[in-house]
Amino acid sequence: MTRGQAVITVRGLRKSYGAVPAVRGLDLTISGGEIFAFLGPNGAGKTTTIEILEGYRKRDGGEVEVLGVDPAHPTQAWRSRIGLVLQTCRMPPDLTVRELVDRFAAYYPHPRGVDETIELVGLSEQSRVRAAKLSGGMQRRLDVALAVVGDPDLVFLDEPTTGFDPTARRQAWGMIRDLRNLGKTVVLSTHFMDEAEALADHVVLVARGKPIAEGTPETLRAMDPMSQIMFTQPDPGYGELPASIRQQVTASNGHLVIQTADPVATLATLTSWAVGRGAKLPGLEVRHPSLEDVYLKLVREAEA
Repeated sequence: MTRGQAVITVRGLRKSYGAVPAVRGLDLTISGGEIFAFLGPNGAGKTTTIEILEGYRKRDGGEVEVLGVDPAHPTQAWRSRIGLVLQTCRMPPDLTVRELVDRFAAYYPHPRGVDETIELVGLSEQSRVRAAKLSGGMQRRLDVALAVVGDPDLVFLDEPTTGFDPTARRQAWGMIRDLRNLGKTVVLSTHFMDEAEALADHVVLVARGKPIAEGTPETLRAMDPMSQIMFTQPDPGYGELPASIRQQVTASNGHLVIQTADPVATLATLTSWAVGRGAKLPGLEVRHPSLEDVYLKLVREAEA
């Protein structure tokens, strides 16, 4: 697979459950060798879209091509090129990690080495442990091992870190980056903003089954140009803040907040005023818009 070449194209995808639309006219293109993230609240249509791309759910309308094939008409050869990590997976509890990976490897024409796969997901020390004895994080690692032992070109990860503690999430992120480093294309569904921001090369924000924004995390953050300068209110004895920024100031939770599109100039004005009067600015902080800020703003507008 050539990096940058389109491996998934979707045009006008639609799916409803009875009278309830789940996906409403979705268009997207996913390139090879990237981590692509679907980001949206529960019920936004992320899982439905992924299941259609995987060939496990029929669509009502639109055109879909995954690795050159319409997933509504999958072949065995096509399925061997795809790895799946579903939201919930149940494995035979009495089989060990190695036994499960070895069993799944036998399903594919050209699998990865079993020991190599177990090492890739960080389960070498648990290779003889039965599935039922693994922690939640280790079980998720096993799910990924079973998804990649066939050496797929494309890996779908549906909410892969839901229920993880912070340490397990960071470890999972490293494992997902390793898949990209191996040249795999990763399609990630998540409702965690920090996860998409940390991992994704490309993000599509989805609300009510429709895309509301698309781009890199950096370009999406740039959609909100306003930064915040926050600090504790100085003693009144120092006098009023400079007139040029006074009208931009609001109070929030005991702090003063300045909304500004030019944080460097505004900060220079504020600190020059403070230095000239010997005033302290406790808790001074400059906060730039995060992907979560942009996401919440766009979702509010889409659902208004």
